[in-house]
Amino acid sequence: MNKILYKKPRVIAEIGCNHKGEFDTALELIKMAKIFCDADIVKFQKRNNRELLTPEQYNSPHPNPTNSYGATYGEHREYLEFTAEQHKKLSEACNELDIIYSTSVWDMTSAKQIAALHPELIKIPSACNNNLPMLSWLCDNYEGEIHVSLGMTTHKEEEELIKLFESTGRNKDLVIYSCTSGYPVPFKDVCLLEVSRLVENYSNVVKEIAFSGHHNGIAIDVAAYTLGASTIERHYTLNRTWKGTDHAASLEPDGLRRLKRNLMATYEALANKSEEILPIEKVQRDKLKYKEH
Repeated sequence: MNKILYKKPRVIAEIGCNHKGEFDTALELIKMAKIFCDADIVKFQKRNNRELLTPEQYNSPHPNPTNSYGATYGEHREYLEFTAEQHKKLSEACNELDIIYSTSVWDMTSAKQIAALHPELIKIPSACNNNLPMLSWLCDNYEGEIHVSLGMTTHKEEEELIKLFESTGRNKDLVIYSCTSGYPVPFKDVCLLEVSRLVENYSNVVKEIAFSGHHNGIAIDVAAYTLGASTIERHYTLNRTWKGTDHAASLEPDGLRRLKRNLMATYEALANKSEEILPIEKVQRDKLKYKEH
């Protein structure tokens, strides 16, 4: 296994659609992520629902009506969608607070709209990482980091994705995420050693290995970091009891704050001793170390 060179951890607070379609709530989530949680990045989602969904999917009821914001799944998705102009305002709000803005794009139209804002990074969700035309367009037309989750993805699909980025010379801007697609994911299905597999296979090929978690709690994220995932992404909400699919698998602000604190403590602690007896130990050695009489 390749030796892990520990980078300073980055924490992505994935707001996604947890703003409930309310722009003011989205702004509050950004402020809380920066000021209270000390997150490095916030991430939203952008969909063109008419492009992404078939007419049947668009006009069908939401599979869980209690979480729906519309009479059909399409109406539900439209209710939660911000316009390109609103995303521009979210990006400006992030710039004012000195936190990085990013968005997951689910289709070609959304990819073009978000790329036009020139964010530092764009994310491709697991559901769309086999949309090779969209990935190719981003490789050719967008200069920032491209982050890709590998949930519900075969190794063959993973290899095809990596080859695409290599063929376009964009693999050094590629960040790949170990991920299990579920909401929430039980611990036995997190499969943390996937981080080790990605480090072993691709750490010399891509820019960075990352981890996107949908589990409960924050202990596992520190383990993912020590295995080599230097960017940690977690869903984030102001209230886990709010209406919506993702809230139950999200962290509230105090959880996100503690996650960032724990990751930074781990980063500081991951070092060899600079000398056999550290200065902090010398006083204790003089006082406590066994001496022959």
